[in-house]
Amino acid sequence: MKMMIVTSHHFCAILLFIFFITISASATDTISATQSLTSGKTLVSSDDVFELGFFSTGNPNKWYLGIWYKNLPVRTYVWVANRDNPLANSSLGSLKITNQSIVLLNRDENLIVWSSNQTKVVNPVAQLLDSGNFVLREADHEDEFLWQSFDYPTDTLLPGMKLGWDLRTGFERFITSWRNTDDPSSGDFSFKLDYHGFPEIFLENKQVKRYRSGPWNGLRFSGVPEMKPLNDMDFDFVVDQEEVYYSFNITTENLFSRLIVNKDGFLQRLTWIPSSNIWNPFWYAPKDQCDNYRECGPFGVCDTNASPVCKCMRGFQPKFPQAWSLRDGSGGCVRKTDLVCIKDKFLRLKNMKLPETTSAFVDKNMSLRDCAALCFKNCSCTAYAASNITRTTGCVIWTDNLMDMRQYAEGGQDLYVRLAASDIGDGRHVTALVIGITVGSAVLVLGLVGFFLWKRKVLLSKQRGKIVERKGSHERSQDFLLNEAVISSKRDYSGEKTDDLELPLLDFDTLVKATENFSDDCKLGQGGFGCVYKGRLVEGQDVAVKRLSKNSGQGIEEFKNEVRLIARLQHRNLVRLLGCCVEMEEKILIYEYMENRSLDSILFNKARSSLLNWQTRFNIICGIARGLLYLHQDSRFRIIHRDLKASNILLDKDMHPKISDFGMARIFGGDQTEANTKRVVGTYGYMSPEYAMDGLFSVKSDVFSFGVLVLEIVSGKKNRGFYHSNSELNLLGHVWRLWREGKGLEITDSSVGDSYPAHEVMRCIQVGLLCVQETAEERPTMSNVVLMLSSETATMPHPKTPGFCLGRNPIETDSSSSKQDETFTVNQVTVTMLDAR
Repeated sequence: MKMMIVTSHHFCAILLFIFFITISASATDTISATQSLTSGKTLVSSDDVFELGFFSTGNPNKWYLGIWYKNLPVRTYVWVANRDNPLANSSLGSLKITNQSIVLLNRDENLIVWSSNQTKVVNPVAQLLDSGNFVLREADHEDEFLWQSFDYPTDTLLPGMKLGWDLRTGFERFITSWRNTDDPSSGDFSFKLDYHGFPEIFLENKQVKRYRSGPWNGLRFSGVPEMKPLNDMDFDFVVDQEEVYYSFNITTENLFSRLIVNKDGFLQRLTWIPSSNIWNPFWYAPKDQCDNYRECGPFGVCDTNASPVCKCMRGFQPKFPQAWSLRDGSGGCVRKTDLVCIKDKFLRLKNMKLPETTSAFVDKNMSLRDCAALCFKNCSCTAYAASNITRTTGCVIWTDNLMDMRQYAEGGQDLYVRLAASDIGDGRHVTALVIGITVGSAVLVLGLVGFFLWKRKVLLSKQRGKIVERKGSHERSQDFLLNEAVISSKRDYSGEKTDDLELPLLDFDTLVKATENFSDDCKLGQGGFGCVYKGRLVEGQDVAVKRLSKNSGQGIEEFKNEVRLIARLQHRNLVRLLGCCVEMEEKILIYEYMENRSLDSILFNKARSSLLNWQTRFNIICGIARGLLYLHQDSRFRIIHRDLKASNILLDKDMHPKISDFGMARIFGGDQTEANTKRVVGTYGYMSPEYAMDGLFSVKSDVFSFGVLVLEIVSGKKNRGFYHSNSELNLLGHVWRLWREGKGLEITDSSVGDSYPAHEVMRCIQVGLLCVQETAEERPTMSNVVLMLSSETATMPHPKTPGFCLGRNPIETDSSSSKQDETFTVNQVTVTMLDAR
């Protein structure tokens, strides 16, 4: 039997080692007045949830003190102390307690870089809690915080944090975006609570309001109908004499969720998915046109299910009718009939986002009946509603213009708007009115039928004399367009049916004048379906006029599809259709004018490509991604674009991208994920393999096209027609080879210059390669693409082999291009594909 002989010297060393290990283990989340935290050291919360230390986001000359999740594979920062005053070197920083506060010192110059508030602490301890809160407290009072980081959030709201006001001290808590993915300094976007009137929260861009949550109605924010009680999460909104704040709490162990305002000005609730190692976007705002602050002006109501989205309530009419018909609703609505106070009545509007409430009167103790009586007696009262929808109690009264209203298909709450009695009608005469309307309508319909039959006979006889040789196809298409292609919406905000609301129809003479008789000087571009012209309407509004070629038998289906689809789509990254013209053989669409035309006119033009610096290119990529996400997921239809390409991305005066040309788009049902077609449409170089070869298309077909577009934007080169000097690979193959060799940055367009964040470019290249993977199932969804682009810390899988789809120029195609050297849009052709390996 062997025995271990331990000398007294060894024994003391072991005891000393154990002592230091014990001290270290017990103090990892805390520093005292005699300790400091320097580079290379961190504080870790007791259950290893959060970690505090020094970090850099890539710039070696900027170092910060911050907090991040300890054990997530994705480095996610939740708080930054010195966000606007970085250290030049990590070795210079020292965190300690001095003068009854926590301070971050620049040791080289002995200057205070950041500090907490000075307190009256006697025996101070600074501790990092498992909630992510960094606190200063007395050593023997664990639950009494003299200062806490939760009172000074950066861009992130964690469970237990308060967003709002301490009314006793006038202290405000709000979150502000990072400047960009590499710079945690204060950005332009903030999410702040306004406690005046009936409190609500605003998203602001440089103090200009951009989005409004609506007030808390006892269950959720009035403007967030999807905000429903969850098993894993509780929402709380407190309003009393001492404070006004919003917060949330997680009720399920090991679930991570956070609310952020990102660098692009979007609110996002993100939830960690352990199985995928990603932050999943649970909710975001603003997400559509009706989320834009005051989109429809005073007394206007926004509804994404209507076309156009802005609508006047019963008893109101557009203040500026011509601008309204061209989908500019910012002027709002005005009353048709003046109020007379004691004779007025109230119109009940259902499923509403309440109007802006910062100047509203609120009484939480009143009943809704008493609220109605109070509003009726006050001649200045314009509307009222319940402040709490869970019990239908409380009273909110408006005495000014009703601003920023919205109607939802479901959710929202009842709003009662004051109208002149004549605009609502008298219930005693309803029966007589119904009978009168029925009889009158029958007579009117019979008269109209007779008139239209006679008119049709006259028109057809004239047309036969003029265009006998083409009567078949053009007359059928004309009838179809007139009878079926015009968008209408039957729903009124009162729940009753109204007359059809049509897409604005402009007469041909107006467009002739606007485009100087469709002169070549006004021409913006030309394709196989016709020309696009710049026009200026009488009131000075610039528009883009797309005129279908009269001599082309193509494009009729595409024209109808465009009218049906795009008029109903509302998103900041989709081009807006303002109206159409259908007269005789003319089929014309009128769009909002894009000052910088199409992306390809700049991206592939060496003389102009320098206009697209990296930040602009990255913003364009992100904007296109958000537009596609809306089409695939957030619109009331699921829409596959099927022809996403550089020439179908238009740029406004600020270089913001807008997806255009929905002539080939397809609507999917709610449960439909893919479809098959014998009519393959799209553009060579952008078509996914399964679609080009088998006619199988899905949202992943658009994802493939998006991936190609991303790589083109990064490289400044077209996928089709690109051949590397040492191989026959297209752009996808070239990027794939460089990526595998660790040389991905070599594809970056030289026009960008040298001042670009390499990691951001590499992230875009990786996203592009993930989107063009050969197997559709392996490509990400657009929601994941948006997340990967917006988060520098999101974990991304390694891309697999792309689908190297190349197409031969068909001898006969239905092409949207008039030049042989342009990309081809194909329609009803059999495509011969090359699959490079």
